[in-house]
Amino acid sequence: MSRAAPRSLRALAALAALGCAVGPNFARPEAPNPPGYVAEPAPTEFTPQAGQTAQQLELAREISAQWWQAFRSPELDDVIERALRDSPTLVSARATLAAAEQAVIAARGPLFPQLDAGGSVSRLHTPGDGGAASGARPSTSASYSVGATVSYAVDVFGGTRRAVEEQAALAELQQHALAAAWLALTGNTVTAAITTAALRAQIDASLELIQQDRDNLALVQRKFDAGKVARSDVLVAETQLASDLAQLPTLRQQLALAEHALSVLAGQLPGAWSPPAFTLDGFTLPGELPLTLPSELVRQRPDILAAESQLHASSAAIGVATAQLFPSFTLSANVTREALLSGGYGTAWDLASQAVTPLFHGGTLWAQRKAAIETYQASLATYQETVLGGFQQVADTLRALEHDAEFVGAEAQLLDTARESLDLQRISYDAGKSDLLLLLAAQRAYQQARLDYARAEGQRLADSALLFVALGGGWWQANL
Repeated sequence: MSRAAPRSLRALAALAALGCAVGPNFARPEAPNPPGYVAEPAPTEFTPQAGQTAQQLELAREISAQWWQAFRSPELDDVIERALRDSPTLVSARATLAAAEQAVIAARGPLFPQLDAGGSVSRLHTPGDGGAASGARPSTSASYSVGATVSYAVDVFGGTRRAVEEQAALAELQQHALAAAWLALTGNTVTAAITTAALRAQIDASLELIQQDRDNLALVQRKFDAGKVARSDVLVAETQLASDLAQLPTLRQQLALAEHALSVLAGQLPGAWSPPAFTLDGFTLPGELPLTLPSELVRQRPDILAAESQLHASSAAIGVATAQLFPSFTLSANVTREALLSGGYGTAWDLASQAVTPLFHGGTLWAQRKAAIETYQASLATYQETVLGGFQQVADTLRALEHDAEFVGAEAQLLDTARESLDLQRISYDAGKSDLLLLLAAQRAYQQARLDYARAEGQRLADSALLFVALGGGWWQANL
């Protein structure tokens, strides 16, 4: 073996030590820092009329990983605990993350020397010369060899390191996807529980209305029997009762669907497990709500962090594609122990270095690099869009909470007025001072006020939960 080979190996090793990774070095996008989430100054306190519960915003307050406990519902805590334990959504997200972490380990493999062992067996048959006089006889012999091969692809231009960086970024993406799944699961579970409570309140209001319809019908029937009203009044009262009875199955169907959805969120079959019978009175409206600084939102929302990780992976992919344009270098060594055909044993070895430079690939390599750059630009736009969507969700929720406070206060006042008006109309009709249509109109107004108040209470609770979710829900403190 010539002396040139060891010198070339040393030169390649030095080149590997001095090599740098091609492609852009990723830098996290700067976090936006607007003066607020909405253009006009948002109130820091939501105080409804009619003595309803006020809510206070606390700027830069830390969000607990058990944010749903702010609603002080033991039944809700139990359902979420079940969901976090049994939901297949989290099982799938954890398995996907584990696979991504293994992909990182696999990508790191080429950074280390590759060692392989091999062996071979061969048999050689000699037929002889075929003549009886020569005495040459056929013979069969065997040879054996076993050895090891070491190879190392020198990462001079950092293609392998960029590939590792890309896989690590994708693993980060899956980590944030797991956090997003956790946040969506807890948020949807809370929202579904509040929805069932609001629907149950609407059903109770409808049942109360139906009982009033029956009372009205009995009242009209007595006046008809006494000859004080026409038969048409009885028919109107019967029609109203039938109309309100017809609305009840729709509400019950909506409640059934919401409860089935809640069972599935908890990882249970609807036929095997039913959620608790949540009521609006079973929830406490959080009096204090957190509000993250705008500059910190992009570091808390898992969807934004996932988009950032995808952007990082796209940046590393440019380096991977760029490295393909440069030469590749490989060092190898082989040692073999052989049983020779002539008898005895021998040891063979060799050292080699190889360099391959791409010259012409029909434009494939340049097109791959250009595609990687365009993919990065698409990922950047997706990241920016995700950031905008996150800020929009927080802004929408803050305005919703402001309007919820106004709505629930107005509905509370309207409900009190409608109830008093209905009582007066019933007394007036019973005394013969008003007709049935006025009584039914008052009853309609009271029914609508009851339903709207239940919806307003439920919406205020749901929007309070949505604010926790929009701000990230404290997932970084959770044991995912």
